[in-house]
Parts: sequence; C-alpha cells; structure tokens
Amino acid sequence: MEDLRRKILSFLALFGSTSTLICCALPAMVAAVAGGSAVASLVSAFPFLITLSRYKLYFFLFAGAMILLSGVVIFRPKSRVACSIAGEGCEVASRFSKIIFMVSVFIYSVGFFFAYLSVPLMRWLGS
Repeated sequence: MEDLRRKILSFLALFGSTSTLICCALPAMVAAVAGGSAVASLVSAFPFLITLSRYKLYFFLFAGAMILLSGVVIFRPKSRVACSIAGEGCEVASRFSKIIFMVSVFIYSVGFFFAYLSVPLMRWLGS
C-alpha cells in the first residue's frame, strides 16, 4: 500500500512539473533563444499553450503541492518496513523514487524560473 502511494505521488509530481515546463517554460525559453516570431509559430502550432499559460498559477500550485507531498512521503523517517520484498528490492524502489523526485524538482525549478523570474531579471539587467 505504501509503495503504491509512493508511486502515485511520484507520478503526479513528475506529471505536474512537466505540465509547468510545457505551459510556461517552453514558450519563454523559445522566446529567449529564437525571438517573438518563433513563439508566434509555436502558439499557432499548439494553440492550447495560451489556455495553459492563463492558468499557470494553478499549474504551479498543483505541481508544487504534489512535489512537496511526494518529498514528504519519500524522505520522512520510516518507522516500519514499507516493503515486504526481501533483499535489495526496497532499496532499488527507494532510489528510483528519489531520482524521479529530483528530476521533478529540477523540471519545476526550470519552469518556475522561466515563468516568474526570467522577465523581471532581464528587465532589471537591461535597465
């Protein structure tokens, strides 16, 4: 049961952080590298990005909550054995969950930077 909950939370954390990357970081990164015309062609090819960008606060709140919850489940002190598998099966599952968690945090951080920090930082550096 504990292992299933950990897998579900890891999946939701990865899904949420990836959605923030797609909705907010990808268009901002394309704009920074290639300019406004590239963003216009990206939005014309994928018009749902506009709708996703309108609700980016909700995406970031959901993804942050899922990542936080996943981190609590992964890194909290364990008072009892969560796996019934003898051997190193628990260690492999735990290591995999930690890797997925770190990837999720990295993706979320990139999305957060491009969604909320890149434009103010460029304005501050430009003036």
